[in-house]
Amino acid sequence: MTANLLTEDQRDCLQEIANVAMGQSADHLARLLGVFVVLSIPTVSLLTPNDIAMTLQSLQHDDGDDQDLTGVCQGFIGGGIAGEALLIFNGTDYRDLATLLRYDASAGANARSELLMDTTNVLGGACLHGIARQLDTHFSLGPPTLLGEHFDITETLQNREINWQNALVIEINYTIEDHKVNCDLLLVISENCIDGLLEKLNYLID
Repeated sequence: MTANLLTEDQRDCLQEIANVAMGQSADHLARLLGVFVVLSIPTVSLLTPNDIAMTLQSLQHDDGDDQDLTGVCQGFIGGGIAGEALLIFNGTDYRDLATLLRYDASAGANARSELLMDTTNVLGGACLHGIARQLDTHFSLGPPTLLGEHFDITETLQNREINWQNALVIEINYTIEDHKVNCDLLLVISENCIDGLLEKLNYLID
């Protein structure tokens, strides 16, 4: 990788892009469900696979109940940039989420998986498209894949084939007010695609 670190200007630019995109995706979700979505300030970090595992483990420990953790992964590619969007549901009441999305809250595992996929498409898709528009490019999204329910983050990442040492990670938290729905979106861009992203950021900065 030719770019080991982001400059302060590059980090600020990417954080602002993520901030705008997450605002658009939250607005889309709020209008769709008729709710108010609480957002965090997005963070931008250069992380190793172990760093990412530790970040996700902290989500489990924050809630104190590993059994409430569910993950969905969705790949994206376009304009020389490729990566994965990881949507981690932590401490979410799926019956509450099902009611908001007008699903049968008493339906079985297959319906629950479909519910998670739809939520990923709404949140992750809207955020990624918002980022792509600001970078003057287009992302093609792969189908979302369930990482697992009630799963161990470290073991799941160790079992996946990861061929990079560092990744640029944008982390965003979404919480729906007055509902037990909380999720963290991690956009993971592997090291071989970081230079392509930095080139676009430099163009915007200049």
